[in-house]
Amino acid sequence: MPVTRQQIETLAQDSGALSRAVKLSQASSWNGLGRSEQACWGVCRGSASYQVRVDLRDLVSACSCPVRRQPCKHALALLLLAAEPRALSPGAEPEWVTAWLERRAAAAKARASRAASPSAGKRPVDSAAQAKRAADRALRVAEGLEQLERWLRDLVRVGLASVEESSPGIFEEQARRLVDAQAPGLAGWVRRLADLPLATPDWPERLLEELGRLTLLLRAYHRRDSLAEDLRADLRQLIGWKVTKESVLAQGERLRDRWQAIAQAVTEDDRVRTQRTWLIGHKSGEKALILRFAVGNRQSFTEPLHLGEEFDAEIAYYPGASRQRALLVDRESVPAQLTELARGQSIAELRAEVSGALARQPWLDRFGALLSGVAPTLGDDGTLRLVDETGDHVAAANVDPFLLLALSGGAPIDIGGEWDGSAFYPSLTVVDGRTHRLRPKPAKRA
Repeated sequence: MPVTRQQIETLAQDSGALSRAVKLSQASSWNGLGRSEQACWGVCRGSASYQVRVDLRDLVSACSCPVRRQPCKHALALLLLAAEPRALSPGAEPEWVTAWLERRAAAAKARASRAASPSAGKRPVDSAAQAKRAADRALRVAEGLEQLERWLRDLVRVGLASVEESSPGIFEEQARRLVDAQAPGLAGWVRRLADLPLATPDWPERLLEELGRLTLLLRAYHRRDSLAEDLRADLRQLIGWKVTKESVLAQGERLRDRWQAIAQAVTEDDRVRTQRTWLIGHKSGEKALILRFAVGNRQSFTEPLHLGEEFDAEIAYYPGASRQRALLVDRESVPAQLTELARGQSIAELRAEVSGALARQPWLDRFGALLSGVAPTLGDDGTLRLVDETGDHVAAANVDPFLLLALSGGAPIDIGGEWDGSAFYPSLTVVDGRTHRLRPKPAKRA
């Protein structure tokens, strides 16, 4: 995979890491630099020496330094050297590079084997014990949801003004109860409510809306037996039941296409970092949400997806009426940098798509989108809006307005990003065959 400065900027966690990498991207800071068709490597000298290697097929890196979040500054510096035509001499891979590549190949082979035969190597299931565990959990969840319903009624009865002094403790206490009730999905939802009080002038309306969505979910769960099977699957996932990869691989709807990563966001909640990557199929126009998680001290995501790349792959959608989240089954080509975006949609088409999705599953709160032919416009009040040729417009948030204005030059451009129902969060655009990253620094919470 050819390495470009643009790709390296996309891989960098922040501008500070990239700046530090630039200082290290001198051959004098390295020993044993080299590259093969598959990888590049080197030993970076500093206060200590660190072995650095990069798999050129997907730009995944590894470094012996103590930094857990990859790519670290050493890996970025090696990539900067690899982007120079003659900075790295071709040669045979050292043993420590070969061993790493072999481990990656073995892991990829094991994943492919699991995808082809999800039940292979599994122990026989004790159906009776499994049924008992499921019944016990269902009972605990039911009790937890009953307690949550009482809490919601009390909160509204006392009045939302009461949370000004009791937040975030009142939400954290309820979240812990839901964790004990084995409903971690709802626990995370309640924890996020603590961010709303006093955050904006309209926070009471926003909090009341979220409490209403929670109440709707509880009512739906009470009558779950009368709901369609796909909506029941969504309810279970929202509450916190996990769907195994094996079941998605075995039963999920499959779709093969050339996928483009058009939007990406990273959020941090307690000890979990979540990466949301939105893909769009070049042929089908279908969208898919790929989630990656890093738990505890592990800062890097396994099998990372990079904003602004495209590749041939097959995906499998998770069960549910939303048809959003998907599992990447198999990449069938080496990722390439975007030079042209797939066909986008107008603002009216986005709104129609969102309306249809919410009619099927009313708890969705994020939607990947590729807006076509929108012109960034800065209002007198400093508000940035994206306006299409029909005059429809949406507010753009969490982006440098002057960067967008400079890239567009006042002309309509295509922009990939995320829509939350009230604002559009731009992630990238392609201008004159060059991809420009627009995403901000990772937010602390979703």
